[in-house]
Amino acid sequence: MRRLLFGGLALVLLLCGGAVALGTWLWGRAAVSTVGTVAFDQPLAIPPLAPSRVDGSGRRVFDLHARVGERDFGHGRTRTWGFSGDYLGPTLRASKGEQVTVNVHNGLDEATSVHWHGMHLPARMDGGPHQEVEPGTTWSPTWRIDQPAATLWYHPHPHGRTESHVYRGLAGLFLLDDPSAPVAALPNRYGVDDVPVIVQDKRFSRDGQFDGSHGVFGDIGVLGDTLLVNGSVGPYHQVTAERVRLRLLNASTARSYRFALSDERSFALVGTDGGLLPAPAEVRSVQLSPAERAEIVVTMRPGEHVTLRSVPPDLGEVGVARFAGGADSFDVLQLRAAGTLVASPPVPARLADVPRLDPAGAAQQRRFVLSGRRINGDRIDLDRVDAVVTKDTTEVWRVRNGHDTPHSFHVHDVQFQVLTVDGRRPPAYLSGWKDTIYLRPRTEFVIIARFADHADPGSPYMFHCHVLFHEDQGMMGQFVVVEPGQRPALTHRHR
Repeated sequence: MRRLLFGGLALVLLLCGGAVALGTWLWGRAAVSTVGTVAFDQPLAIPPLAPSRVDGSGRRVFDLHARVGERDFGHGRTRTWGFSGDYLGPTLRASKGEQVTVNVHNGLDEATSVHWHGMHLPARMDGGPHQEVEPGTTWSPTWRIDQPAATLWYHPHPHGRTESHVYRGLAGLFLLDDPSAPVAALPNRYGVDDVPVIVQDKRFSRDGQFDGSHGVFGDIGVLGDTLLVNGSVGPYHQVTAERVRLRLLNASTARSYRFALSDERSFALVGTDGGLLPAPAEVRSVQLSPAERAEIVVTMRPGEHVTLRSVPPDLGEVGVARFAGGADSFDVLQLRAAGTLVASPPVPARLADVPRLDPAGAAQQRRFVLSGRRINGDRIDLDRVDAVVTKDTTEVWRVRNGHDTPHSFHVHDVQFQVLTVDGRRPPAYLSGWKDTIYLRPRTEFVIIARFADHADPGSPYMFHCHVLFHEDQGMMGQFVVVEPGQRPALTHRHR
């Protein structure tokens, strides 16, 4: 009997020790770092500017073709998707006041859509799950550009399949210019000193294909161990001017980044999602959750090399954050300064007029709690309207992450302002226009937005978590903007 008791105790201790050892191994394996291991042996690919034409009605017309392709990322030929190319898409560029049309042709073998992320436009042109494009067909949304100069982007938004479509490569930039904006002093030569930096993480299978599987202990979606920048692996950019403007886009499906420079120097943050800040903010890092953008200006010295790096982001709860990429570090892009640099003007002390919205004039206050895969306890129902907003009114939304998993929050059509973060005044980097925010666990943001210009009781806009795995699982809601006295009447139903 005694031998049996000691044997049982030994087995328990062995199992406990094994569990501790397994936990220790998993904890150690959870962190990824490529710092100091990237060769930086290829020039940064610059997405081409999309060709356009002006039609007889004065509209600037672009063409995008979603198609299957393949590319060698260093693992052989990887099957990809792209817009008008094998991977990613061209940069669309238009000016405030222009009427644009984009002919989106779907050459894939399944339905997709194209959402104009950050764009203020009619709901029928928004490209959400209600505007899917069937294989072999073309969708031609048209709208007038009526918002400040900004770095926006486009990507698919098919119901339940957004993560896989973006992960395979369907995404691109949409740059807006404002001829009246007095910021000519900022670097503005596209691809030279005004450089797009589209950052995505990938994991590759043994046969060199994109591995879209999720981690066993993570609940956030795909987290890769290899970075692509504009589709390049380990790229460098040859800097020829004293200052270079980087337009950073986190186009990953789940991973957040905290961008910094390898020598810890400061840089000027000049813009976020919806355009330029009122004034530049001198910072040493900027954190971007999926879909967020930032424009930064880096001052270089002749002949130097400096690396844009992602250091461990501040995701909140340590234990949960570690399995969401919170301990990971990456070398992203090497900036190589020429021996002689063209002089650049200083960054202007004032950048843009950002009129503040007044919460005292809000027509409505709403509360949204993100928890599990639900918002306010509900998963998305594309036949249900979750909020009815009256056109030309201002609303205050309280948005809270109600549990311990990282989330983000994106609102279609509008750019909003952050009033408070957990009751405190927001930092300088949140002083401009935003369309996406990172929600730390158990944190509440209060935001304010004006819903102007477009009303359609039959066509909804979306609000949702932009961690795309969460979105696909139903962490979305939808709202319609109506004229005073109108009621919602959905007519665009999902197929």
